[in-house]
Amino acid sequence: MKRTLNLVFYLTMILSLSSSFGQQAGLNQANRSFTPEEQEVINLSKQKWQWMSDKNAEVLAGLFHQKAVFVHMGGAWGTEQELNIIRSGGIWYKKADIHDVSVNIIDNTAILLNRIDLLAVVGGNEVTNPFMVTEVYIRQDGKWKLGALSFTRLMTPGGQ
Repeated sequence: MKRTLNLVFYLTMILSLSSSFGQQAGLNQANRSFTPEEQEVINLSKQKWQWMSDKNAEVLAGLFHQKAVFVHMGGAWGTEQELNIIRSGGIWYKKADIHDVSVNIIDNTAILLNRIDLLAVVGGNEVTNPFMVTEVYIRQDGKWKLGALSFTRLMTPGGQ
């Protein structure tokens, strides 16, 4: 798990550096096709965004690994705190507009990157932010479990 967290950290740093130089992370190549296993992870990620929008913490509890980590602009925490935040509406992930996606599977680990615009309600305030989201999934007993979810805010021409 420590190696996975280090990988997430380094990916986040690379993405932050590339965006600071004004480069686009060309994730979705027009001619890129995904393997069935990669498509399964992409579909699971899309479903996760819907479950988060629906505040469906019970289903998410089955997806999130017990030792998962969640990195937000306001801090980092574990599975139980993330689920409690979703249940309470502390963060309501209203809508994730996904613009680009990539996935790399290494053994039993899938690393998915989404470039999104996230419409959320945070502390009662509706906000939209452009993010590169890193999701790390681990295959256990034939099922994918989310091990890490990390938001990196992008600096875009219209952004701040």
